[in-house]
Amino acid sequence: MYERRIGSLVCEALSDTPVVLVHGPRQSGKSTLVQHLARTVLHAEYVTLDDALNLAAATNDPSGFLRRFGGPVAIDEVQRVPELLLAIKAEVDRDRRPGRFLLTGSANALTMPRVSESLAGRMEVHRLWPLSQAELCGSGPGISFIDRAFSGSVPTAEGRLTRADLLELALRGGFPEALDRSSPRRRQAWFGSYLTAVIQRDIRDLANIEGLTQIPRLLQVLAARSAGLLNCSSVARDTGLTERTLGRYLALLQAIFLVDVLPAWARNVAKRLAKSPKLLLTDTGLMAQLLHIVSPADAERDAGALLETFVAMELRKQAGWSATGVDLYHYRTLHGREVDLVLQHGNGSLVAVEVKCASTVTSRDFAGIRDLVDAVGEALVCGVVLHTGRAAVSFGERLWALPVEALWREPT
Repeated sequence: MYERRIGSLVCEALSDTPVVLVHGPRQSGKSTLVQHLARTVLHAEYVTLDDALNLAAATNDPSGFLRRFGGPVAIDEVQRVPELLLAIKAEVDRDRRPGRFLLTGSANALTMPRVSESLAGRMEVHRLWPLSQAELCGSGPGISFIDRAFSGSVPTAEGRLTRADLLELALRGGFPEALDRSSPRRRQAWFGSYLTAVIQRDIRDLANIEGLTQIPRLLQVLAARSAGLLNCSSVARDTGLTERTLGRYLALLQAIFLVDVLPAWARNVAKRLAKSPKLLLTDTGLMAQLLHIVSPADAERDAGALLETFVAMELRKQAGWSATGVDLYHYRTLHGREVDLVLQHGNGSLVAVEVKCASTVTSRDFAGIRDLVDAVGEALVCGVVLHTGRAAVSFGERLWALPVEALWREPT
C-alpha cells in the first residue's frame, strides 16, 4: 500500500469532526485508504454501496440502513445514494461525536445543493487524486515543494531524469491499478475499461442524460486542449454540441474529477471571473490514452501540453496536503505575457511556475514571470522555470531554473 499524504489530515479530521468525506476520481485509491483507516485508526465497520444488497438497503430506507451500525462506520461510494447524506445529517444532529462517519465518493458531493447545505459545519472534505510522484517515490512526509517555495527556500539539487524519463512518468499517470500493469499495452487496456465504466456508471448515477456516446469524443477534444485556455465556442464547434449541452457535460466531467480548470489570476476578483480559465485533464495517463500516445517518442507531438498538465496536477495534489494553503491560477495579460501556474497563499503572497519542455533555459523564459513581478512587486516570493534538463541555476533575485523533478525530490 502506498502511503497517501492526506492520510494524516484525514486522521486529524476524524478526531474532532463527525463526518469526514474523502472524494476523488474512481480508482484513485480512496477505498484502500479508507479501509486501512477504518481498520487501524477508527475501528469502524466498512460497507460499500457498490455492493448491490447494501445499495438496495440504503436506497429503500436510508435511516434504517444507518441504524444497523452501533459505532463508527466507513461508507464507500456514498454519492450513489444522495438521500443517505440527509439521514447522516439527522444522525449527527442527534449525536455529534467526532469520527462517526468516514465516507468516500467518486463524485463531488459538494456540487449537490442539498448535500452541501445539509452537512455544512458537520463535514470536513479531503480530495484524493491519483498518486503523486512524491507518493510513488515513497519519500517521507518531508516538506513539500510548495512549502519550500513560499519560504523562499526552493530545492536546488541537480536533476537525474532525462526528458524521455519525464515523459514516461507522465504517460504512466497516477492511477494505482494502471501503474501495476506490466506494459503500455496493458495500461491502455485498463484506461479503456476505466473510461467505459466511468461513463456508463458514474455519469448515469449523477444525471439522467441522453447522448452518452458523445462523451468519449468530447474527452478526446478536451485532452487535445489540456493546458490551454478553455474556449467553449471552439469546443462546441469541434464536438457538434450546443454550448448549453457542452456546459452541462463539462460540469459532469468536473464533478467526477476527470477534468479540472485553472482560473485566471488577477488582483481584482471580478476580473478573474471575466477571464478564460485553463483546462486540465486530471491524469496524464488518461490524457495519453485519449490522444493515442503509447511511448515517449509518440509523446513528442504533444510534449509541451503533456508536461504542463503533469506539473499542474502534481502541484494540485501537493496543495491538498501542504502546510501552506494555496489556490492555483494561471496568468495572462492582454499583451500575451503569461505564466503557466500562479500559486497564491491566503495572505496574498505568490509563487510563479513556468513549465518549459526543453533542457536549456534563457532569460527570455522568465518574461512572463518578470511581468508578474512588475505587477505585484514583493508579493511574489519566487519565480521558477521548470525544465527537462538537470541543472539548477539562479537567474537573479528570487528567480530559479530547476529540473521538473524538483517538485518531488527531497533536497540532498
